[in-house]
Amino acid sequence: MKDFSGLELAAPILEAVQRAGYSAPTPVQARTIPSILQGRDVMGIAQTGTGKTAAFALPVLHRLGESKSRVRPGHPRALVLAPTRELACQIGDSFRTYGRGLRLRAMEIYGGASARNQIRRLREGVDIVVATPGRLLDLTEQGHVHLDAVEILVLDEADRMLDMGFMPDIRRITQRLPGDRQTVLFSATMAKEIRRLADGLLNDPVHVEMAQESTTVDRIAQTVLFVDRRSKQTLLHRIMDDEGVERVIIFTRTKHCANRVTQKLAAAGISAEAIHGNKSQNARQRALKRFRDGRLRALVATDIAARGIDVPHVSHVINFELPDEPQSYVHRIGRTARAGREGAAISLCDMEDRAALRDIERIIRRALPVDDGHEHHDEEIAKARGVRRKPGGGGGGRNRGFRKEGKGGRNGVSGRGGSRPARHRARAGA
Repeated sequence: MKDFSGLELAAPILEAVQRAGYSAPTPVQARTIPSILQGRDVMGIAQTGTGKTAAFALPVLHRLGESKSRVRPGHPRALVLAPTRELACQIGDSFRTYGRGLRLRAMEIYGGASARNQIRRLREGVDIVVATPGRLLDLTEQGHVHLDAVEILVLDEADRMLDMGFMPDIRRITQRLPGDRQTVLFSATMAKEIRRLADGLLNDPVHVEMAQESTTVDRIAQTVLFVDRRSKQTLLHRIMDDEGVERVIIFTRTKHCANRVTQKLAAAGISAEAIHGNKSQNARQRALKRFRDGRLRALVATDIAARGIDVPHVSHVINFELPDEPQSYVHRIGRTARAGREGAAISLCDMEDRAALRDIERIIRRALPVDDGHEHHDEEIAKARGVRRKPGGGGGGRNRGFRKEGKGGRNGVSGRGGSRPARHRARAGA
């Protein structure tokens, strides 16, 4: 499908999508939106970065806008459940962006923010509530939220909610919902527990399963740089010297390291802020907004932000420290190459990271290409990892640096490690 007009969405929604800079629906949107518009339950299996937020937000807005029912205080008409506060806020922003031409109100409910303010807004009446399960259940049991008027339920990242132990809360919430509602469930995987949940919630659902591109996204040029721990910060600054490293998320394992990296980047004149569990929700949201608006070049994050952050046009992900859990690597690098675009992921590996690197390569089923063409390359660490050079592979001359190569190119990794990120036709990738 070449553009959104073929999806028969309301004119104000199409105008909002166009103003947001999106021209063509992604595959998951083209396959999901018509079924939701028809009132069908949907079971969607899709990876992050495929545009699934718009896949449910656009038809939900259309259906609520076309409905003649009126909102009552404390009785939302649509409910979206999300695993994290960050994701809930981003989904809420998407509803407001796409629904700006409609007389519909959306709000977020999550812990770590003022319950009093959330209760006040509920009393004013909202059409769409985007919530994390815990705080929603608290306000429901206190009588501030009533779920008997919910026409559409969306569960986003159901596998993540399963991992975080939210299933009991979700079951308690869904028991309060009308039996004749429409239900949409999205998950990146179809675990047995997710299948059981879907069987209990969905009525004759349409199955939309997007082909897995690979364990990690093929559009991401992944490289590993072997470097002594004492030289990591210097190498990071060297990478950031490349103008092609335009908007970057830098991941660390600990809050302390995130703060230290951020301070040193700022001292070097690089605009950066950290987000982690010790930051207040307001501080995290302010940092995300500054990053999304382009006022920050770098966001330094712990794995609390590895899923749920959806910022367009992230050119690079840098693993300053490799994660303890190999699956977190996949979630981290998925912050780039969103919605059909390309991106780059650079991992800095010191001697202590070798075991983590082996676990990552085992789960992605391939060895990461090695970039040894930088002045801080540590051959001892490379040999300890058991690197094997392939003809035309990682080698290359030293001190090539991290320059752009050619007009519009921006790989930032000495010109090797896969295809370069390039500008693609805009798509709705929220």
